[in-house]
Amino acid sequence: MKASVKYNVIYRHREKYSISEMCSIFGVSRSGYYSYVKRMDVPAKDLYLAEKIRECQAECKQTYGYRRVHIWLEKKEIYSNPKTVLRVMNKYGLLSVVRRRRYVKYGEALHRYPNLLNRNFVAERPNQKWVTDISYIRTGQGFLYVSVIRDLYDNSIVAYKTSTQQTIHLVLSTLRAAKRKEKVAAELQLHSGGTEEWLPLVRF
Repeated sequence: MKASVKYNVIYRHREKYSISEMCSIFGVSRSGYYSYVKRMDVPAKDLYLAEKIRECQAECKQTYGYRRVHIWLEKKEIYSNPKTVLRVMNKYGLLSVVRRRRYVKYGEALHRYPNLLNRNFVAERPNQKWVTDISYIRTGQGFLYVSVIRDLYDNSIVAYKTSTQQTIHLVLSTLRAAKRKEKVAAELQLHSGGTEEWLPLVRF
């Protein structure tokens, strides 16, 4: 955390807590803090914008990135360059808090079926044993979910689909793509559930 962010936090809570104690907790000097406060006596164009951004983040529980904050500000008739919004958010510790999405195992929510594969990950011919699971990639715009079906005969990718949402439709669309691509028989075993035994085979 930048020293300026720490000083700003101390300043905001100066009437509630001891300056000396807060400086000690944050590992900054009192002289540095008072120097920061002195500089604040000069009107700073960022302070008003920072307070409005803080108001926005309080409303959205600090989930907005700078682009959405910029849109929120414009709705309030506060116009500023998006890059300026990002800089101020960085400066005053107002960046969004990334919350990890809860991973849902659909096998736990839907019907359970017998484990036909039973840890036997060797196939004697193509399209005899398929394994499938969903993984995800973190991007600047959020999570990208990847649904993959792999043939255990030669570890080749039979089909894959991507989506910004982890839903049953993503799984079904992957299965449909695999069926369109390959000739399958009733004896085909499809193993799902994200077991550790086959996940290392999936490489991107």
